[in-house]
Amino acid sequence: MAAVATATVLAALGLVLWQERPVRITVPAPPPADAARACAALHHALPRKLDGQDRRRVTTDSPLVAAWGDPPIVLRCGVPVPAAYQPTSQVVTINGVDWFPEQLTRGYVFTTVGRVANVEVSVPDAYAPEVNPLVDLAGAVADKVPKR
Repeated sequence: MAAVATATVLAALGLVLWQERPVRITVPAPPPADAARACAALHHALPRKLDGQDRRRVTTDSPLVAAWGDPPIVLRCGVPVPAAYQPTSQVVTINGVDWFPEQLTRGYVFTTVGRVANVEVSVPDAYAPEVNPLVDLAGAVADKVPKR
């Protein structure tokens, strides 16, 4: 009986430690002052859950990055305009926020357009339809990252 209890405790501890593993995210280059202020405000307004996924710790203490779930949904604020974006590109509008979608090998990356700071959200295929997490983010983005 003691062996079963010990194994259960060790398994639970391993699960907790695995879940606490921080997500490694490349932090964008420091954005201009107005974008940096918007990103900091957004960081404080981000939801604890995104598409039902809990917020994760990240390897760097930066207001420019955040993550949820496993595999992680990753947010980066203050990124450049995507190279593929053109003024005539098709966007997805969710609750008043325009997102430029780019399909990846295993998911999508969505980047806001027409705002003081560009917000990029990478969503793995595991969360299909990949636009769903944007619904949870749209309110904070609309409120904290003003339109240009």
